[in-house]
Amino acid sequence: MYTRLTRSGGRTYLQIVESFRQEGSVRQRVVANLGRLDQLQDKDLDPLINGLNRALGRSAAPAPKVEYDSALAYGDLFALHQLWSELGLAEALRRALRSSRRAFDAEALVRTMVFNRLCAPDSKLGCLEWLDTVAMPGISEKPSHDHLLRCMDALAEHSEAVEDRVAELLRPMLDQQLSVVFYDLTTVRIHGEGEVQNDLRRYGMNKETGGIARQFVLGVVQSAEGLPLMHVVHPGNVAETKTLQSMLEKVLKRFDVQRVILVADRGLLSLDNVAEIKRIADEAARRLEFILAVPARRYIELDGTLQGLKFKDGLAEGRFAEHRMVVAQDPVRAAEQGVRRKERITELEAFATKLIAKLDAQDAGRTERGRRASDRGAYSRFNQAVREAELCRFFKIDLNADRFSYELDDEAIAHAELFDGKLVLLTSVADFSPQQIVERYKALADIERGFRVLKSDIEIAPVYHRLPERIRAHGLICFLALLLYRVMRQRLKASGSPHSPSTALELLRRIQQHRATIGERSYSGLSKTTPEQLSLFEALDLRAP
Repeated sequence: MYTRLTRSGGRTYLQIVESFRQEGSVRQRVVANLGRLDQLQDKDLDPLINGLNRALGRSAAPAPKVEYDSALAYGDLFALHQLWSELGLAEALRRALRSSRRAFDAEALVRTMVFNRLCAPDSKLGCLEWLDTVAMPGISEKPSHDHLLRCMDALAEHSEAVEDRVAELLRPMLDQQLSVVFYDLTTVRIHGEGEVQNDLRRYGMNKETGGIARQFVLGVVQSAEGLPLMHVVHPGNVAETKTLQSMLEKVLKRFDVQRVILVADRGLLSLDNVAEIKRIADEAARRLEFILAVPARRYIELDGTLQGLKFKDGLAEGRFAEHRMVVAQDPVRAAEQGVRRKERITELEAFATKLIAKLDAQDAGRTERGRRASDRGAYSRFNQAVREAELCRFFKIDLNADRFSYELDDEAIAHAELFDGKLVLLTSVADFSPQQIVERYKALADIERGFRVLKSDIEIAPVYHRLPERIRAHGLICFLALLLYRVMRQRLKASGSPHSPSTALELLRRIQQHRATIGERSYSGLSKTTPEQLSLFEALDLRAP
């Protein structure tokens, strides 16, 4: 007797068949039909197999050994890979980084490092450890640390080509007649000693700590829709006003928009910049206009101009430095600033009174424990307190006087109150209302949110790379990660999803790839997708796995 598989009506059946001889020929007959093969389970056949073994005096067949591999995160990478391909980034990087001399897939490694910044940001060595915990689509073999570094070198070498390709993908998303672009800079802390040629690691004022730090400066250009368009990396000690010209020239080169309105923060404004904007626009034969905030250090020049303005609904217009000036006034904020200034001045006056009382008591022969007070010491302590409170312009301190004394500068206080709650903007845009000008400028806050994403979710800092090329490649990788993040944010917001890109990726990460080995056969599959995860794929307009 033996088993036989037969097909009938498109189905396969398992039978027990015996052979017998009849009239000199061998024939077969079915002893038992065991059922449809696709419906049979181990529990159906094991009793029969074990019974035959017992009849033959054999031990029961042992159950096959089952081994489980570690579960690998998959859902978040599946979604990012779809988005990466759908946006055209895969093909763009393949073309820009094409080379027959490399033994590795540069596009796949760049994609790996970009996804790592979004899912579990870490160093390049940490990225390799992360790869052991995920199922990365399109990666058949785990790369080495050397491969990642060589890929960064290739990315730095072809960065212009990569950014040009990315710009081509973003152009259809912009209005070709009018585009409002936002530009701002941030500082990125960097570690390491020593110097290298063309070193980007320079000491400058760090925007996070407020102190001097070794750093590089990252500039980002963003569209009004919140998409990052391009980025620039500068040495850590560059003056912000010096970065505007090169950025504008690149924007006009990469994006064929007939009219560009630049929105930038206070630190980027100078009369030289305004002149450069005009010159660049003339050379490019396109309309290049600006909305720039006047820095506080120049408010003293606006004193007479602001006093003559008449506000309506919190807005007023005027002229300054031959340009249109728009001023927004917020009475609530003005009151808050005035109260806070008055409180800080009162605290300093109380401190000064305490110092004077100690000096007077000492002159009267009443001494206290501790060092003996002196007028010179009182001057030094009070001056230090005033400088730390950033109120030097409101106090007149004569350091050459014999006895400690000070005066409040009432005129300076009155001048400061004139600017409380006011936002002063210069613009060359003639066809926007004052309200539109202010709204466009306030939208600049979205680029600050992008910087927070870079520093928190993507963790661009701290940076441990030493070579300028690797630092620039790191900046480009983080820029591509920010681009994917913002596209996800757009789609989630458009669909009404309450999730941020970070929480969406966290939920999708729970879709895991599992692999089990039973005997000599291996089985793989995905964990069950929940309705919430399916709704996220729908919100992102992506196919579910």
